[in-house]
Amino acid sequence: MTNQIVIQMAKELKKASSSHKAQIWAKLANYALKPSVAKRSINLYKIAQLTKENDIVVFPGKVLGTGKISHKITLCSFSISDSAATKIIETGGKLSSFSDLIKNNPTGKGVVFLG
Repeated sequence: MTNQIVIQMAKELKKASSSHKAQIWAKLANYALKPSVAKRSINLYKIAQLTKENDIVVFPGKVLGTGKISHKITLCSFSISDSAATKIIETGGKLSSFSDLIKNNPTGKGVVFLG
C-alpha cells in the first residue's frame, strides 16, 4: 500500500505535468506509485559519472553515499542517505524537494533525469 505522502506527491507531479506540458513530471509520478520492490537505488559515484557541474538532477529512487562527487549539483530524489546528502552539500551542491524543483523548472527543461 502506498502511503499518503507519496500519493500527494504523485498528484502534485501529475498536475504540474498537465499544466506545464512537461512529460518529466508525469514520468516521476508513475515511478513514485510503483511498488517498493520496483524502487531503484544509485550510488553517488554513478551520479558523478553521469553529471557535470551545476546540473539539476532527478532520480526516482534512493541515492546512496558510496563514492564521492567533485562537482556541484542540485539533487532531487525520493530518498537519500545521510552520507550522500553530506557529500553533496560539502561540494557546494543542494538538495531540492519536488515542489521547489517544479516551481523553479516548471517545464522540466534543463533537468537531468537519471533512471
